[in-house]
Amino acid sequence: MVEPLLGCLRAGDCLFSTAAKYAPLRVLLVLLELNNPLVSMMFNSYRNIKSGEPIMRRTEKLFSLIILGALTPLLSMNLWSQSGTSVYEGDWPEYHGDQMAQRYSPLDQINAENVADLELAWRFSTANFGPTTDFNNPSTPIEIDGVLYANIGSTRNVVAIDAVSGQVLWLWRPQEGERFDEAPRKGAGRGVAFWSDGDVNRVIDVTPGYHLVSLNAETGTPDPNFGNDGIVDLFVGLRNADDPRFPYPDIGLSAPPFVMNDVIVVGAAHRVGMRPRSKANVKGDIRGFDVRTGELLWTFRTIPERGEVGFESWLDAGIDFTGNAGVWAPLSGDPELGLVYLPVESATGDRYGGDRPGDNLFSDSIVAIDVRTGERQWHYQLTHHDIWDWDIPGASVLTDLPNGNKVLMSVTKQSWVYTFDRATGEPIWPIEELPVPAGDVPGEWYSPTQPIPTRPAPFDRQGFTEDDLIDWTPEVRALALEAIEGFRLSPSVYSPPSLQDSPDGTRGTLGLPSATGGANWEGSAVDPETGILYVPSRTALAVLSLNKDENSDLDFSQSFGVRVPRVQGLEIAKPPYGRITAIDMNSGDHLWMIANADTPDNIKNHSLLEGVDLPRTGVPTRAGIFVTKTLLFVAEGTGGRGASPIFRAIDKQTGEIIAEIDLPRNQSGLPFTYEHDGKQYIALFVSGGGQAAELVAYSLP
Repeated sequence: MVEPLLGCLRAGDCLFSTAAKYAPLRVLLVLLELNNPLVSMMFNSYRNIKSGEPIMRRTEKLFSLIILGALTPLLSMNLWSQSGTSVYEGDWPEYHGDQMAQRYSPLDQINAENVADLELAWRFSTANFGPTTDFNNPSTPIEIDGVLYANIGSTRNVVAIDAVSGQVLWLWRPQEGERFDEAPRKGAGRGVAFWSDGDVNRVIDVTPGYHLVSLNAETGTPDPNFGNDGIVDLFVGLRNADDPRFPYPDIGLSAPPFVMNDVIVVGAAHRVGMRPRSKANVKGDIRGFDVRTGELLWTFRTIPERGEVGFESWLDAGIDFTGNAGVWAPLSGDPELGLVYLPVESATGDRYGGDRPGDNLFSDSIVAIDVRTGERQWHYQLTHHDIWDWDIPGASVLTDLPNGNKVLMSVTKQSWVYTFDRATGEPIWPIEELPVPAGDVPGEWYSPTQPIPTRPAPFDRQGFTEDDLIDWTPEVRALALEAIEGFRLSPSVYSPPSLQDSPDGTRGTLGLPSATGGANWEGSAVDPETGILYVPSRTALAVLSLNKDENSDLDFSQSFGVRVPRVQGLEIAKPPYGRITAIDMNSGDHLWMIANADTPDNIKNHSLLEGVDLPRTGVPTRAGIFVTKTLLFVAEGTGGRGASPIFRAIDKQTGEIIAEIDLPRNQSGLPFTYEHDGKQYIALFVSGGGQAAELVAYSLP
């Protein structure tokens, strides 16, 4: 009986019988007499209920909200965010919808019967909102009570937009001068965070120059009670930040900050590390700040110091000067457990680790930390001594499965889903330490084993051999075999990089997937009602080729000039090149897989393939997805040749395409949905075509 009750309470639709229609009023009076603080919180939500509704209907909704709030802790459901708003109220208050990064909304006004009728409701252009044009906006706005908050422009302005009309309500523009010029992570960024205590509402952002900013959500003005006139300098307190060779530390952040339980957690991102400027770099420590004052509460050292857990994994070498190991991906957390989960990247540098022998904790680890203290509660390293750029790229997805497991799911570039009990860190299915190949790069240290999940099976291709070459015709097959001459192949996803001028005459190792995934920052989505995980992924080769970069003090970096071979413009690996995979996380079984796009013209019309019956190949793009009560929504994304501006509604159970909606341009930010004034909207940033990025919103007629 609990689950049906919970469902109607979420929607505010628990209609009472005529005989009992006044019971909610009597219960409400009792709760009011108790002076319960929960009631006050629920009354904040009551403000969002349309005032034009009949008083009894409004009271029933309020009663449902109160009961739902009371049941939530008992049922261990994350229905209410700290801000007092949630996807269950029709909002999208977090980068991934909620703090658990589910990318799920229970809205169902748009469904299989009417989704094909979607039409453009409004569009907002980012033109003229910065010193240079924002040609590619990868951000996902948040929506709270009819207002969208987003990053726009090359300098990462923060803007508030009316969610119904697309009109600008306010704009805040950072001014960082030379610090912006030297920033490693310029551009629009991926989004902002929101916090409220019921009286005070704040929008939280990290600028390209690595400042933490708290803005009044109603006006866009910096909060004078936060930091120094609304700003905290994130350079202060960094380790290895004072390198006389460089005017500014190599650190910033593109992902939004994460706010939970009155704490702002700020990640750290560096320049892309294929060719680091030095083996010594600023360390990517993660910090927590008081959301009201900006006071530093704690620092978690992702590269430990002597005497700390993990120090021994560095073999007492390289740990003092090695940097990176930040968290550039979005974060997630469980507010009831008080845990925030860090998806940590690799240490300096991405392709060579001879200066840092050992497993290198806490690089490439999921680390659960107490959000109030910064103390580590558990960790699990997914890649030992990373030399492939296997950064953990996305927020951990949390859910309570129908089978009772309370899980954390981490989708990886290697195309695995690592699954843990999110309270204890215990694997849901065994993870085996298995032998992996060693390489022959001078000075490199190789981990003899890597942790391999037994379930679920990989959601995309792993490893690359001759069996993986395209073979649509004998001629194409022969050309593909010719193209790979001079390269090593990779029977394992952990086949290591090799030298550009190797003694055996090869120029590098062809690896699959590439450092861009498999999965990447776009993450995945889960339906909490069914426990089905939906994962977008890409299949694209990489060449792992090392050479000396004369501009760096590293012995080896990723080579210049060695490119992935192709056959007259064709990818040499078999399709699909992009896919969407549905996985039942109750059992670990794959349910279905579809290509994420049609066959692009450069394949369909290729002269070598005339008359060939081609499969639906998809494209190797960064596809963005979200799931609702009724449908899975998928955009083709950017990052791969042949992507089209199409947005698809897909049957969650079968993978059948229900409808296709034409976008003005390709999806660049992740899509999301919200409801306001009784109307559901779907919105996303689109980019391309040499024009300024746009935020577009769709609704039913």
